[in-house]
Amino acid sequence: MKNLKVSLPCPKGKVLVPPSKSISHRALICAGLAKGKSILQNVAFSDDISATEKGMMTFGAKIEYIGNYINDKANNIAVAGIKTESIKDGLVIDCKESGSTLRFLIPIALAFGKQVTFTGSKRLFQRPLDVFYKIFQRQGISYAVEKDKPSLTVLGKLKPDTFEIPGSISSQFISGLLFALPLLENNSNIVITTPLESKAYIDLTIDVLEKFNISIENRNYEQFFIKGNQTYKATDYLIEGDFSQGAFWLVAGLFGDNITCLNLDIDSNQGDKYIIDIIRKMGAKPIIGKNFIKIESSPTFGTTIDAAQCPDLVPAVAVLGALSQGTTEIINAGRLRLKESDRLKAISSELGRLGAKIAELPDGLIIEGQNMLEGGIVYSWNDHRIAMALAISSARCRRPLIIKGSDAINKSYPGFWKDFVELGGQIDELDFRI
Repeated sequence: MKNLKVSLPCPKGKVLVPPSKSISHRALICAGLAKGKSILQNVAFSDDISATEKGMMTFGAKIEYIGNYINDKANNIAVAGIKTESIKDGLVIDCKESGSTLRFLIPIALAFGKQVTFTGSKRLFQRPLDVFYKIFQRQGISYAVEKDKPSLTVLGKLKPDTFEIPGSISSQFISGLLFALPLLENNSNIVITTPLESKAYIDLTIDVLEKFNISIENRNYEQFFIKGNQTYKATDYLIEGDFSQGAFWLVAGLFGDNITCLNLDIDSNQGDKYIIDIIRKMGAKPIIGKNFIKIESSPTFGTTIDAAQCPDLVPAVAVLGALSQGTTEIINAGRLRLKESDRLKAISSELGRLGAKIAELPDGLIIEGQNMLEGGIVYSWNDHRIAMALAISSARCRRPLIIKGSDAINKSYPGFWKDFVELGGQIDELDFRI
């Protein structure tokens, strides 16, 4: 665990936003399920994406690096799809801390009908899997959860069915089924039993599936009809920039001089492009061009933010609220308690250490803004988004900020600290215990 002393006195410059983690997971899976060879451009192998890459390779996909995309931040890769007749029983897939990897690959393993053991971090297996357990029980699929170590072993064949899924839980369960059900011999339906949150993540899944020749019928987000016996076809696919990561720099730009985020497409299907609406609502005036967004220093004002469709934006937006005039209220964010950390508790606790006026609610936050924070020692909670949010808060800290567990960023954005320095930040690694 690394401890860094950081400061970001006047954020300024251009930053190449890394490729979308959400789209990268989906493209790797679809390419791995396709017949033939796909070329994926602009893939950055964070810890989470590496987990999905290795998972698909365990099933039998072949992945070859074929050069850098623009610079050393991302790669072009060739993916040769799985030959289903060669898949073996007794496979082990280490999902590390990636909820997407675990929840996407479980249904795929069951579509193949092979025994697969999924392992990962203790925190990962504390996140709920009850939706899948109910399907296992309904369909007679064998599964075992180890008591002494975080793991799940599944054995059985997923059958075409009508799957009833609550809309208030993670959309990852729905996406996992959307990858697997087209491979089955007959048609299936997914029925959403409560209003669907995180619709944009389902849109991303359906969009990537369509690029690989898989058709999903979306019936007003209340039901999804999936035709069986479909075939994934290889294609070439460019991964676009990640709005959830760009959000940290857009917020930082409001605290300094100006920041231009390259590789962001305003026409994206990513739900986290809602960050543009949020910062506009709070007083910012972003300049939007073709594949870039520029933000300049600006006074900002508190508002109410509904996080139901964009939970990953909350850490960055909480920092903005803490340094805006007036009151910011974040609502419908209860699912953040089931992420890499309890993010409501984590961001409330750590911003509070810096002197922010922030109160934690059961499903949200209330923040009274101020002009500056104090600085001091904070902890990342081993959560990449908490570490990055705290880092950008240093732009408005009177004293240096020391972040314990700063290497949590490797989960999604390994180049974060390099970009932080290129935008005017200063970092010093502390090699002693704090």
